[in-house]
Amino acid sequence: MSEEPELEVKNSFDNLLKFCLKNKLIVLLLLGMITIWGAFVAPFDWNFGSYSRDPVPVDAIPDIGENQQIIFTKWAGVSPQDIEDQVTYPLSSSLLALPGVKTIRAYSMFGFSSIYIIFDEDVDFYWSRSRILEKLNSLPAGTLPKGVKPSLGPDATALGQIFWYTLEGQDNEGNPTGGWDLDELRSVQDWTVRYALLSASGVSEVASVGGFTKEYQVDVDPDAMKAYGVKLHEVMAAVKSSNMDVGARTMEVNKVEYVIRGIGLLKSIEDLERAVIKVVDGVPVFLKSVAQVHLGPSLRRGALNKEGSEAVGGVAVVRYGYNPLQAIKNVKQKIEEISVSLPEKTLADGTVSKVRIVPFYDRTELIYETLDTLNSAVFLEILVTVIVILVMLQHFGSSFIISLTLPLAVLLCFIFMKIFHVDANIVSLSGIAIAIGTMVAAGILVCENILKKMTQNADGEVPKLTIVYSATREVSGAVLTAVATTVVSFLPVFTMVAAEGKLFKPLAFTKTFALLASVLIAFTIVPVISYYFLKPRNEQNKKLNSLSDWGIVGFMTILLIVYWMPLGLEKGLIQNSIFIVLTLAAILAGFQLFQKSYSRMLRWTLRNKKRFLALPGSLLLIGILIWSGLGKEFMPPLDEGAFLYMPTTMPHASITESLDVLGKQNKQIQSIPEIKTTVGKLGRVESPLDPAPISMIETIIQYKSQYLRDKSGKILHFAYHSDEEDFVRGVDGKEVLANDGKPYKTMGRFARDEQGNLIEDSSGAPFRLWRPPLLAEYNPGRMPWEGIKNPNDIWKEISRAGTIPGTTSAPMLQPIIARIVMLQSGMRAPMGIKIKGPTLEAIEYAGLQLEKSLKGVDSIEPETVTADRIIAKPYLEIRVDRESIARYGIKLHDIQTMIQVAIGGRQLTTTVEGRERYPVRVRYMRELRDQIESIGEILIPSPTGAQIPLGQLANVEYVAGPQVIKSEDGFLVGYLTFDKKPEFAEVDVVQQAQQSIQEKLDSGELDLGDNVSYIFAGNFQNQLRAEKKLAIVVPLTLAIIFILLYLQFKSSLTTLMVFSGILVAWSGGFIMIWLYGQTWFCNFSIFGTNLRELFQMHPINLSVAIWVGFLALFGIASDIGVIIASAIDQAFEGKKLESIDEVQETVVKGAENRIRPALMTSATTLLALLPVLTSSGRGADIMIPMAIPSFGGMFVALISVFVVPVFYSWRKERELKKL
Repeated sequence: MSEEPELEVKNSFDNLLKFCLKNKLIVLLLLGMITIWGAFVAPFDWNFGSYSRDPVPVDAIPDIGENQQIIFTKWAGVSPQDIEDQVTYPLSSSLLALPGVKTIRAYSMFGFSSIYIIFDEDVDFYWSRSRILEKLNSLPAGTLPKGVKPSLGPDATALGQIFWYTLEGQDNEGNPTGGWDLDELRSVQDWTVRYALLSASGVSEVASVGGFTKEYQVDVDPDAMKAYGVKLHEVMAAVKSSNMDVGARTMEVNKVEYVIRGIGLLKSIEDLERAVIKVVDGVPVFLKSVAQVHLGPSLRRGALNKEGSEAVGGVAVVRYGYNPLQAIKNVKQKIEEISVSLPEKTLADGTVSKVRIVPFYDRTELIYETLDTLNSAVFLEILVTVIVILVMLQHFGSSFIISLTLPLAVLLCFIFMKIFHVDANIVSLSGIAIAIGTMVAAGILVCENILKKMTQNADGEVPKLTIVYSATREVSGAVLTAVATTVVSFLPVFTMVAAEGKLFKPLAFTKTFALLASVLIAFTIVPVISYYFLKPRNEQNKKLNSLSDWGIVGFMTILLIVYWMPLGLEKGLIQNSIFIVLTLAAILAGFQLFQKSYSRMLRWTLRNKKRFLALPGSLLLIGILIWSGLGKEFMPPLDEGAFLYMPTTMPHASITESLDVLGKQNKQIQSIPEIKTTVGKLGRVESPLDPAPISMIETIIQYKSQYLRDKSGKILHFAYHSDEEDFVRGVDGKEVLANDGKPYKTMGRFARDEQGNLIEDSSGAPFRLWRPPLLAEYNPGRMPWEGIKNPNDIWKEISRAGTIPGTTSAPMLQPIIARIVMLQSGMRAPMGIKIKGPTLEAIEYAGLQLEKSLKGVDSIEPETVTADRIIAKPYLEIRVDRESIARYGIKLHDIQTMIQVAIGGRQLTTTVEGRERYPVRVRYMRELRDQIESIGEILIPSPTGAQIPLGQLANVEYVAGPQVIKSEDGFLVGYLTFDKKPEFAEVDVVQQAQQSIQEKLDSGELDLGDNVSYIFAGNFQNQLRAEKKLAIVVPLTLAIIFILLYLQFKSSLTTLMVFSGILVAWSGGFIMIWLYGQTWFCNFSIFGTNLRELFQMHPINLSVAIWVGFLALFGIASDIGVIIASAIDQAFEGKKLESIDEVQETVVKGAENRIRPALMTSATTLLALLPVLTSSGRGADIMIPMAIPSFGGMFVALISVFVVPVFYSWRKERELKKL
């Protein structure tokens, strides 16, 4: 066995490299450990059989809501004004002094108060809960009315509503059967399903909604009470005392201990009817003698409607900080466990109907689809990268090693995410997607240099270990500097706070983890694998090697075609193949031609420096001009696959009227062919997380995917005849109607069997669930229609179908985004105005004036401008005449109690029936309280025994009052919400609105009244805050990058040369953004697919996501300059030059040595981003804006391979002239 050569060590990096090469077995074991550990913590739902995994927590998007807690106080039957004065305001003012409180939002509604305490971001979630409980327990006596007790809301946020479901009667095959009353289903939900799901790990709350809560109703008859001489308080006392069990300790008899119980709990209506009120002349007066006792529904402030019919359901809320995906799995497991024990009944027709839990909103669908989108994008990026490396290196060994670094780096990134508690979501994992090009750069430089050194040492004079060691050391400085600048470029993201920080910090972490992982692998694993498997280029076997390389390229291309299909599945394999092959071939041929012509082009630029430098200078100027003219918004919307339709009815509408409106809306929306399910909620669920009045409608609308899929989400293919005309049909074979309400024809017919079912055929076509265009050539005499092309078209159909007189319009919202918007601003729209004033009347007046004003702003959709109608709820106020009651000796407390109990009813006790609990309430008979006129006839007993009509003791008045009273930090507030027109950006819209209002105020055209102030609120605040932060941190970051480059090159001039590449790339990114908004750019079709639609080109606004893309670009752009400048530095080492020609030739030689890795870095970045730019699945909305600056910037950044040599040559020539 030959001795291993001694390796020279100069620093700690050399020590690490030496250790890896001397202990190759340990490195290979490390490789295996990374693979296994990374697979076990990967956020994807991989199945390893009996081995249990502990994956990174997963959600669709980060929880960017405020750090908040909720104080919920119930005071049944009390008006919003009394709630505000006696509960909300005292609590709000007391809680303002809590440490770390940023603001307090409060809502006073009928029967309850809901207070949202917003804490600073650095306050621990559970620490804030303990401080609140301390404060509530130390409130002074008399702060709140007697019997009113505030409670702390669940340890969750509204964004945690991850699983909504209904309870339905179904047969064994899952077909709906009905046969269950709403009160029966509600009892099953409240006492069986709810508690079962609450026991699921990670679930903070399960709230019920819809149906009727059963209660024992004691409807007293005042005439019978008068006849028996019974007073109301006696009835109440009898009901209270008729429901109790007691314990009498134990008794020992014959050495046996017996537990003694006194049984007296109510079990039935008969038990309650036999309650004794009093005894008159030895004859008992029973409750049934003076009242009717029956079961009925309790007052409800919420309802559920599914596709036009009332329903019962619930929502499971995930605990703060718990893995949402795992929580949903736990809930589903509990559902499976209890499904057997749910009740069933046999219907009149003999059908067995069993209660089943039917989900209508399950966030796992969105989570899996977003993960699948990103998983596909990363997989396609890796395939593209492998193809690029194989084509440009034309050496299988090195290509294999470089390609191996990508999956290894991704797995190591997952390990880092698990260790540092970074959750996986579409934003955080996008950090990996946009880092692919940079991740592979380190491996390219190391492996390419090792291959070059091995080829130069083909005779074997230098030991292989020494070659690997020296080649890795040679590029280590450039690699580390390039990666360091890329990591530092994301420093601004780490400094972001609030919503933008929560949204993009995980992305910064994952990108940093991915880069660190790629560097670790490049300097530890790549040298070892290269030592074992890398062989120098062999000219004798070049032809054979070339054939094998192209064979692998062909195989990879086939995989890419099968999994990418950028033109769409309906275009088939052949057309997609041609497009992909031609695209890759054209770009790679361009890079190859560029590489071959590089020396000649570089020599020309060195001879014509001023003429050449005019190009990057012009690009920089164009970039600045474009930047100054772009619109601004916080973030692009995420397609969740569902809409949250939130219109409101008029405040005076009753729950019956609102339910009728909701039912009609749901029927009309469900009739849209693209809609899968429509479930609407009216009012609130039984949860502190949902403070909604009965005028508020929230309808979750799930729409179908574009193509028919199986249960695993895979697109199905069916037998198809492309040359035949047929009517557009649904899955069931029925004709589908166009927008004019008539069936229509299209080219192509799907074959069906005798039962009318589609016939699966892997070589067939996918079945489109969204209506295709209506073409005049197949439908003569009819107006053409573009069909349903995207979710925006579906929303237009929903808005049209949901328009009903008496309801407001609704902004386009989605379940998660809507919750985020409401958590951040308290409003139900992305933009709005908060109006503060001394009274509710003043606030409403100002809001209506602002509403009129904003409807005239060009950038705002007029129908979306809606101010709160605060004083719009009809009230009946019973004003007691104190002089009148004094004449009869009646106390105010007695008459108010009579009003409360007789009209509103009072819950006096609760039955205990096994696990179920039902309230018992006392109230006057319905016919004595269901008409306004009859209120004055209610008899009030006096101390003398006389019964005085209420109309003689009080005045009944009709007034308008508030449905809900809102306040912030103790001050009354009202909201005005609006939405922008599609072609405008959020920040621009708000600025235009502000300017319009201010101009009208200054001219006197607009008058808001005295002591009224207003402030705009919404998502745009996040963008403005992020901009201010970036304005400080980005220049600082660029300065740090400059310092890092200086430490590498030890020359400020060389550093400036490299730094120029960042500015050029920056301008390229803005040019690409501008081109995306130009209708002529790429406005042509290939195989019938318009390239603007393929790449989803439309006007792009500046958002935080765009800036994150630019930050990623800064790091990548500097890499090319570092690679070229390092090579030129090495070329000049030890050389004494005497002429300008020698200087220029040395520059050319140095740049030539590194042009291939520089171009490979650019090619892998550009081509790897193509699958991202063409992706259309869930989550693509977030990835694409971040990829656009990198794509455009890297195209322009190729100029750096000329700019750096030109500046370098210029400097050397000037030095030579001074000699």
